[in-house]
Amino acid sequence: MRSSPPTACTSRSPRTATSGRSRTSRQPRVPSNYAAELEFAVETAWIAGQLTLEFFRLGVDPELKSDMTPVTEADRGAEELIRSRIAEVFPGDLVVGEEFGAGGGESASEAASKRHWYVDPIDGTRSFVRGVPLYGILIGLEVDGRVEVGVAHFPGIGETVAAASGHGCTLNGEPAQVCSTNNLSEGYVSFGDPGLFVDPRHRTAWQRMMEGAAYRVGWSDAYGHALVATGRLELMVDPKMSAWDCGPFPVILREAGGYFGDWDGNETIHGDRAFSTTRRLLPEALKLLAD
Repeated sequence: MRSSPPTACTSRSPRTATSGRSRTSRQPRVPSNYAAELEFAVETAWIAGQLTLEFFRLGVDPELKSDMTPVTEADRGAEELIRSRIAEVFPGDLVVGEEFGAGGGESASEAASKRHWYVDPIDGTRSFVRGVPLYGILIGLEVDGRVEVGVAHFPGIGETVAAASGHGCTLNGEPAQVCSTNNLSEGYVSFGDPGLFVDPRHRTAWQRMMEGAAYRVGWSDAYGHALVATGRLELMVDPKMSAWDCGPFPVILREAGGYFGDWDGNETIHGDRAFSTTRRLLPEALKLLAD
């Protein structure tokens, strides 16, 4: 396990093997905008991850929120930490988090024109409280409706996927990209909670997806999308998402040579359902998921 945050390497090169092994961090080369935000997000996600690991190792009892989803002291503590760091370094930015909503001191109309940080302090709280190490810390920066910086950190397995517009996508500081599979019939497909495919149209789309893939497995929550970005999965489908559940993924997939967005082909974190795949497989995936 790392004792310091991974470097947000920004060079692009063919993908190396993407196992969970430690990588040698590189000094970043950052020729364009958002270098500071990228480094900040990587460091912040790592620090928040260290906080969550303390609870993860000892075990923690969840509470139920009004929507009947679990929350823990670790969720709240990690979000408070992330919010405080954003307020200190980027005091004019708005923060939208799963546990504490939107905040930044502006009125709604003023906030609409600001930069928005979307934060999920523990994506996969159910996994977290069960001792499953695939939970993630998600941080995404949206500017004028486009996600420009994204970090998905998985402290339980020591993986960090990071990207910023024009900087490429990295896994633990090494360049990462989507796979080159030509057809979904040759690919691995994953999905969120099957119980959320309750709409008959969604259920039909899910069945088509299951029938069309070579292998189907439930690497759910944020980790499935990270697997697509790093070439270990061809398609990840979620029938229900909030903006903080997917804040970093549009830029992560874009910079890795893939797509993240709604089921209609729009790159966004504001749809109620989403998927990630490669650019090569996008037309086939859209056809499978069509209503």
